[in-house]
Parts: sequence; structure tokens; C-alpha cells
Amino acid sequence: MSPGDEHDYGEPTRTRMRLPESDPYGGAQRPARSSSRSLVTVVGVVVLLIAAIAFANRGGEDSPSSTAAGDTDKPKSSTTAATGTKPVGTKASGIPTGYARDQQGAQSAAANYCVALGSAEMFDTNRRHQIVATVYAPEVAAARQSALDTAYSDETFLGNIGLDKDGTAPDGQNFVSRVVPVGAKATASTADTATVAVWYTSLFGLSGEASTNPVTESWYTTTYQLKWVDNDWKVTDFQQKDGPVPVGRDQKASTADDMTKAVEEYGGFTYAR
Repeated sequence: MSPGDEHDYGEPTRTRMRLPESDPYGGAQRPARSSSRSLVTVVGVVVLLIAAIAFANRGGEDSPSSTAAGDTDKPKSSTTAATGTKPVGTKASGIPTGYARDQQGAQSAAANYCVALGSAEMFDTNRRHQIVATVYAPEVAAARQSALDTAYSDETFLGNIGLDKDGTAPDGQNFVSRVVPVGAKATASTADTATVAVWYTSLFGLSGEASTNPVTESWYTTTYQLKWVDNDWKVTDFQQKDGPVPVGRDQKASTADDMTKAVEEYGGFTYAR
């Protein structure tokens, strides 16, 4: 895939939201999304740019290996259930690493890497370089970093999402870019490679009274190609698609203040099965 596919903000994903009668962020109107937003989804797994929740420790469920042969192509909810296996105990650049060399380890790696690649930290050059070096296999990291640097430094793109040209939020506003995995499944695997699909929701926008780009949610599935390198799983490629998208509840959007507090007070999880 080409670098431009990484975060296809091209044709914008339309997320239906139930807003209160008055605009949630002080009357500011969200501008129409331009084609430059496509650069965002270019930011791979920015994934909309997307940082996260829910870990698990699978316990007592049948493992994929014990599934009847005829059902191996029909993943069940138990494939994402806790197994009792402890989460990884090591980190590199703040990202969980040191996964088991099996399907379960590959799924945990894909979920955690999805969170890192979709975080607001990707808008900071130094932090982005650390994330890319940790998540991607060495043979593709340099090319991916170059593509992401180009995407994240585009001033038109940054302006359209409400950020200053250095990638920071305006005074009085908080930039939100989080990926929240809902589940993962391995669709193929060998001793050295794995294909893992991660279904997740992403939060993206600016919280603050003056925001013209309120925080919204979108749903995606990203399928990662992983390779066993230096005793860990690393990303070599991925493909992203919209959905599955649930029907939205009839809920009133939170105020800018409530959203800002939530972002500041609620941290993310390490994902493991």
C-alpha cells in the first residue's frame, strides 16, 4: 500500500451525532471538511489519528486451537475474551512490547500499536519518530516515518483540524485523538507472520469553548500485517476500512468543559488477552 493510504481522510467519514439544540462548544460551527482532511487518514492509523481502552485477561474460554475445525473461519466473541495471560511487562518508548509468539500475542500487539499510532502524540515530531521506530519493522520504518512527517507537517491539514502550524492546540483548547479498540481477531498466522484485524472507535477533535472542530467519534477496522522481528511482533503494512458502525443512541453531546475534563482525567489501557 502507498503511504497515502495510511490515513485516508479523503472522502470524510460521516459520523452521525445527536447534538443539543445549541452548539455544544459555545455556538462555534464546525466547518465543512475539505479534501485536505484526507491527509489525516493518511496518518496511518492515525487511523483517523486516532488512544484507547479496554484490556483483557482471558480466562477459562476455549482457545482458538480447541475450536472445532469447521468453525475456525467463524470467530466468536470469546476470541477477544480474557485468557488469564498477564499483559506484557515491558515497554519501549512508552509502548507495550515483548509479546508472545502466538496469535494471542499478535492480537495484543496489534491493539496496542493501533492505540499508539492513533494518539495525539503522533503530532509531536520527536514522539512520532519514537512510535514509528517501536511499532514498525526496521525495513519499513524509515519510509513510513518520511510519509508521516510529510502528512503531519502540512499546514493546510493542520489548519483544517484546528491546530497551529506546529501541531499544537490553540490556547484554551485540548486536542483529542484517541483510539479505543473494541476487539481483535487473527485471520492468518505462521510462526513468523500474522494478520490481525482490530475493530475500534476513534475520538478526534478539539475540546474547548472556542473550538470549531468539536470532538466526534468514528468507527474503523484496521487489518495489520505483522512480522516476528527481534523477538517481538512488528507492523509491516496495514489496510483500513470504515465500520462496522453501531446505531447511535439518542444522547445529548457533552459540554466542552465535560469533554476536556474527561480527556484529562481518564487515561488509556494496555491491551492484552
